[in-house]
Amino acid sequence: YQYLSRYKRKENLDCFTFVPGRIEGTEKECLACLMEFCGRSDPSWTELSNFTHFLNFQLRKCERSVFFSPVVGAEFCGF
Repeated sequence: YQYLSRYKRKENLDCFTFVPGRIEGTEKECLACLMEFCGRSDPSWTELSNFTHFLNFQLRKCERSVFFSPVVGAEFCGF
């Protein structure tokens, strides 16, 4: 949700890092955001769960990647 809500507001994600335990928005806002980006018009709970697990896995790998470090990111802004 932290990434998706910032993406929706067109914020720069290059310098953002997920902070576990940080609560942002309400449960209703989070669910609406997930449903918007899920890619299904009426997703089931299983589809939302799969979407969030996949997205979380990909974003963690991205944050740990040397190619997306702040040093390299300065050279490839917006990559």
